[in-house]
Amino acid sequence: MRWKGREQSSNVEDRRGMSPKMAMGGGGGLILVIVVLLLRQLGAPPEVENLARQIVEQRQQAAPAGGNAEGVDDEAKEFVSVVLADTEKVWSQLFAEHVSGGGYKEPQLVLYRQGTKTGCGFGSAEMGPFYCPRDQTIYVDPSFFNELAERHRAPGDFAQAYVIAHEVAHHVQRLLGFSDPVDEARQSGDKTLINQMSVRLELQADFLAGVWAHHADKHFNILEAGDVEEAIRAANQIGDDTLQKEATGRVIPERFTHGTSKQRAKWFRLGQTSGRLEDAVKLFEEPYDRL
Repeated sequence: MRWKGREQSSNVEDRRGMSPKMAMGGGGGLILVIVVLLLRQLGAPPEVENLARQIVEQRQQAAPAGGNAEGVDDEAKEFVSVVLADTEKVWSQLFAEHVSGGGYKEPQLVLYRQGTKTGCGFGSAEMGPFYCPRDQTIYVDPSFFNELAERHRAPGDFAQAYVIAHEVAHHVQRLLGFSDPVDEARQSGDKTLINQMSVRLELQADFLAGVWAHHADKHFNILEAGDVEEAIRAANQIGDDTLQKEATGRVIPERFTHGTSKQRAKWFRLGQTSGRLEDAVKLFEEPYDRL
């Protein structure tokens, strides 16, 4: 993939330079609560309590965020920032051409190490890259890319770009309303329906990642020989059936939430070949057994 030296997104926050405590929200607020409660138990007047608040808050603002609040300026950050910039350009154009009533609202992307606070609760590296709709932010621990190459046997920079594009696609789904019927299904309590709707949503995100790849290459000439195969290999290696078989030796279709390896590769390829945003609706129109 051609990405080095290209324009980077300004919507990337790097928390890897923070201590785990600061990345999870810091400790100043807890200290303040303890100090105030202690003063009240001792019968201190309100003036002393207010002074304590000011001192704790001033120290919290002055303290560095874990020693290096600016994160880590490395190749992983540059790569993620370039891919995110490409998604911003492509989706802004496609929204302008195909979506009435508003332009594309760019998501944020947070790089972190091990764990961090998110709008959807605690985020852990064990979860892999994920999108939180509550704060419209994508969270990525770059160590996942090593796992993708080594554990899942899907190396390559475009395999990594596919993963980022898939999470951005979840943001696109939120903006276009494709997530709404899935949210409704989750409230129904019907586990079969919930899983099937989740599969539809994930396969659609793969399709939209393919749509992005189509237009990014068309406009920015990003693809090199073998890149599409890298993405398809990644899609194959993280299908529900493949992961279940690796983990337990069995495949249980009733528990699928992301789709099979074949399905994920199929829908990414369809999006990458056609580049047609309007075809994304097919994921919710096709009979489930024909996906």
